Amino acid sequence: MRNLDPRFYVDPEIYRREQERVFWRAWQLLGPTSQVARPGDYVASEIAGAKVVAIRGDDGVLRAFRNVCVHRGARLLEEGTGHCSAIQCPYHRWLYGLDGTLKRTPWFGDDPDFDMADWPLQQITVGEWRGLLFVAIDPVEPLLANLGDTVSVLADEPIETFQLYRTEQLVFDANWKIYTDNFIEGYHIPGIHPSFYAAIDFEKFETIAMDNVIKMTAPPKDDLFYRGTWLTTWPNLTLSLFDGGMNTSRINPIDEGRTELLYHYYFADLSEETRESRDVAVEGSLSVVREDFGICEITHQNYATGGYRPGPLSPRHETGVAWFQGKLADILA
Repeated sequence: MRNLDPRFYVDPEIYRREQERVFWRAWQLLGPTSQVARPGDYVASEIAGAKVVAIRGDDGVLRAFRNVCVHRGARLLEEGTGHCSAIQCPYHRWLYGLDGTLKRTPWFGDDPDFDMADWPLQQITVGEWRGLLFVAIDPVEPLLANLGDTVSVLADEPIETFQLYRTEQLVFDANWKIYTDNFIEGYHIPGIHPSFYAAIDFEKFETIAMDNVIKMTAPPKDDLFYRGTWLTTWPNLTLSLFDGGMNTSRINPIDEGRTELLYHYYFADLSEETRESRDVAVEGSLSVVREDFGICEITHQNYATGGYRPGPLSPRHETGVAWFQGKLADILA
């Protein structure tokens, strides 16, 4: 097994193919469904550059749309969560109902060929699973098929009882696959995460490639905030378990050389008595994540400057990397 050729990480044309064939065809996590509990609640986000919004209608139905005005293509709602009684474009003030229908076009003028019914927002697919909200622009498979063995791995975990506690956005200068390759192997832990390494039984670290998910496990030692199970679901969803909670992240490319991580932290108990333990878990997790940025950025630079040719992958620790890279290469071929 050999690592992917470095051009897969730095070529803008390959990134454009990834947008269309990977990110816009796969299901993408937008966070907990609780963010869109009431009519008018919305979550607006980006999926590899494509602007999307999920919103609860006045009829109680959850819908998702391209976050793009049909008039001249402006963004309708800023990224983040919010509440509105209607969707109004900030550019020319066109107004849409929560169901995406065009309601008003102020100062547009008379055009006998123009019918507002012909110009609704472009709808995309939305789905829910165990309290989590997903959207897909052009899905090639149902949500549960995309989740694969994530469903069975988490079957006994009470994730529906977890409530959103905190969100974080982290940005760094490296290709999204460099970070993903790093996340789905434990081989780098002794070198990059010495405190984390000391807190687990590394000799028992195990990586298994399953149906659309890579599962990593390691027995934790005393006082580690992680439970010792980490999942990466195709193509860019990660999930880590805590005692009484979890975090999820979506690895979202900004372009071929920059990546953002969109983190959500959830816990079953949000009482004041457990705040300290929650904060220990969140800050500990973020500290481990940030430790990866430096090596990922340097690796990206070496790929971009021709200083690297594909090297061998560890049969013990990098089976997940081989699975991920092989699936990606097949899709992009």
